[in-house]
Amino acid sequence: MSTRTIRFSSKATQFYFDSSFAVLEKKVSKENAVLITDDHVFAAHKIKFKGWNTIVLKPGEQYKVQQTVDVVINQLIAFGADRKTFLVGVGGGVITDLTGYIAGIYMRGIDFGFVPTSILAMVDASIGGKNGIDIGVYKNMAGLIRQPSFLIYDYSFLKTLPHNEWQNGFAEIIKHACIKDAAMFKELQLNSIAKYKRDKVLLSALIQKNALIKAKVVVGDEFEQGDRKLLNFGHTLGHAIENMYELSHGEAISIGMTYAALISQQLKFFTGTAELVALLHRYGLPTVADFDQAKAFKVLLKDKKKDHVSIQYILLTKIGKGVVQPILLVQLKEIFKLF
Repeated sequence: MSTRTIRFSSKATQFYFDSSFAVLEKKVSKENAVLITDDHVFAAHKIKFKGWNTIVLKPGEQYKVQQTVDVVINQLIAFGADRKTFLVGVGGGVITDLTGYIAGIYMRGIDFGFVPTSILAMVDASIGGKNGIDIGVYKNMAGLIRQPSFLIYDYSFLKTLPHNEWQNGFAEIIKHACIKDAAMFKELQLNSIAKYKRDKVLLSALIQKNALIKAKVVVGDEFEQGDRKLLNFGHTLGHAIENMYELSHGEAISIGMTYAALISQQLKFFTGTAELVALLHRYGLPTVADFDQAKAFKVLLKDKKKDHVSIQYILLTKIGKGVVQPILLVQLKEIFKLF
């Protein structure tokens, strides 16, 4: 097991890499904790939950809504949960988002931690304290930034992870490589999901590298005033179309990265679009989509990175170097027409 402590503005989060679910009992007592998971994770790993107070939710982004929050809070009340109760999200990005959000608002805030069970959650969704819910087609419109006490990385959960969820997670790994790590981009070009599944040491190193890339960016800009915006590469358009067309997060972000690369060609003289598209294809991700540009632009106008006249779009100057680029909305609307 490899342990790292990352200190954020108001809290230190302990990362337990190459760990085991059994570590959870050393962090919190079964009497004092409530685990939140989904049907898929619970069914595949039922023995791990034995003896724990557990709330099991339906899986999927469509359940990351206020109605689910209300259901969980009513169950917490039924459990007799109080301000000393500890919530633990055991699942992918939807579960970690919901758990962190509920922990932030239940009795005005209780402690929480995560056991991420998907590649996406391990390298991205569970890190950085962004927790929230969707409002209609608008992704993460209600939420807060609040850091977990710990993250426990038990890679045995990945044995039952469907292949499309591996692809989902690798979209975020490719994103990190694009904005921060050209060497990792080259490593990804030489490997494949099949190889990472076979080579546990290689996979573990990749997950830890990505988790620490995101953590480092968040430490430097926890409340997204500057560099943390880079983590939104591919997410501006991606979020706009994700719920519109019921795409997986990885699919939407992959398409978003492709179009962001095309915009980077026009505005930043970026020359790596073909390389990026080839890498996305290598990991089974889509790069183009026939979508309603006018509708997507309308959804994009609710993006949290927008002001009255422009939006902070994340572009690339080269592989491994992302930049925050303000683009006038009227200019972006014309660019969208080219898609």
